[in-house]
Amino acid sequence: MQTIRTTRLIIRRFRLADGAFIVQLVNQPSWLQWIGNRNVHTLNDAETYLSSGPLSMYERYGVGLCGVELAGRLIGMAGLIKRSPEAEIDLGYAFLPEHWGQGYATEVAQALLNYAINTIKLPRIIATTHLENHQSIKVLERIGMQFEGIIHEGEKSLRLFGYGRH
Repeated sequence: MQTIRTTRLIIRRFRLADGAFIVQLVNQPSWLQWIGNRNVHTLNDAETYLSSGPLSMYERYGVGLCGVELAGRLIGMAGLIKRSPEAEIDLGYAFLPEHWGQGYATEVAQALLNYAINTIKLPRIIATTHLENHQSIKVLERIGMQFEGIIHEGEKSLRLFGYGRH
């Protein structure tokens, strides 16, 4: 993934030095509710999470979760996620609660969708969200993603959105 600049934000690759931010973000009540517990509680846990997750995904697939900066400070994460060679690429994002309601999620999601379609020429991109995560549903609809149905991942039911050709 290359660095993406929007009007207000920078979406850039994570570095191991971002561990303290990761610990803060993934332990937010909203993260735990909508995304799930990643068991990241220390800087060492965060470095392991970054190494085995985003940093590894950059190397394997050229995409992954990135840090989202506002005025030089991380406020969230967002990116294009490929969980396995056969999986479709999934758009994802999460922000610290103090940065909600300011249009950042829509700005980042639109920038990532544009990057996926126009720069790396993906024919299709998906996104999933919990059934009751109405804020995230609004963001996906706002950027033109279409609701395609309900899928099940383990015990979770998720809304599936898609953009582009099947």
